[in-house]
Amino acid sequence: MNLLSSKDVFVQEVGGNHIVVINVPRAERSYRPVYLDGNPLATYRRNVEGDYKCTKEEYQAMVRDASVKTQDMLVLNEMDMTVFNKESVRSYRQRMRLSRPGHVWEALEDEDFLMKLGAVGIGSDGKKHPTSAGLLMFGNEYDIVREYNAYFLDYQEQYDADTRWTDRIISSSGDWSGNVYDFYFRVYNKLTQDIKVPFKMEGGVRVDDTSVHQALREALANCLINADYYGRQGLVVIKKRDAITMSNPGNFRIEIDTAKSGGVSDPRNGTMLKMFNLIDIGEHAGSGIPNIFRVWHEQGWIAPVISENFDPDRIMLSLTFKKSDDKKATIKSDDKIRTAKE
Repeated sequence: MNLLSSKDVFVQEVGGNHIVVINVPRAERSYRPVYLDGNPLATYRRNVEGDYKCTKEEYQAMVRDASVKTQDMLVLNEMDMTVFNKESVRSYRQRMRLSRPGHVWEALEDEDFLMKLGAVGIGSDGKKHPTSAGLLMFGNEYDIVREYNAYFLDYQEQYDADTRWTDRIISSSGDWSGNVYDFYFRVYNKLTQDIKVPFKMEGGVRVDDTSVHQALREALANCLINADYYGRQGLVVIKKRDAITMSNPGNFRIEIDTAKSGGVSDPRNGTMLKMFNLIDIGEHAGSGIPNIFRVWHEQGWIAPVISENFDPDRIMLSLTFKKSDDKKATIKSDDKIRTAKE
């Protein structure tokens, strides 16, 4: 695949010398992997320091992402309907009733509802089986790891420098379902419990939601929706007194600058995005990341940082609750106000 056009090669004067500049653009995911001599195993990849030969794992990740279908549309023929956690399905349906009262799917039985939702599909044997999206969202952890061997969701609160964590939620603990849907709400409630909510009334009812709450919902949903659950090291969310970091396996399917500017949406797990959308979480228009940057700018906080790491592929979003131009920032924690020096 030749990615270069005439505008990518030009002469530039630097310090009185003329140099030839060659800009190698990033290949769109549908063209990856780009390889040499007809040999897919001769796939090379550029990082900050240079080019290196891809591992078999990296090559397979590119092939998965190149598909027209998103990863979570796969029908899992080896699994049956018993993988679903009934309490997770019940909770989701209740939230959807609140978000979309009178929806045409409301009266359906669970199995038919999951079919409409994309959590169930018809397998090669003509029978109903869970899809990857259904398994990840509503399955039990011990079934999820049968398909996704490296599946691991991890939330840590690191408030005390002398201990590794002061609170932790992991998908493999065995005392809850361990699925993506339940992880989202357990973690979101932890992330927002220290956020100061200004007093606001609408229609005689207090509104306990802010633009910061909305941005954190977008950030956490994006992290879960765009993860490559076949990837290594799992998904990790770390909350400190003055910052939150979210990292997930997989790389960006579009340029980072394009993601920041908005208007382009290319989720790795499109069916999961639809499931979150139906309970008013996440968005389709590619405005989630720009909205996070906008909210942080309005608050006067240090701009969010998005980084992409290799070997293994990971995306990390760092959100800091510190003023970008002041030397002090007021942070609320455990119902006490303290002043933290940068």
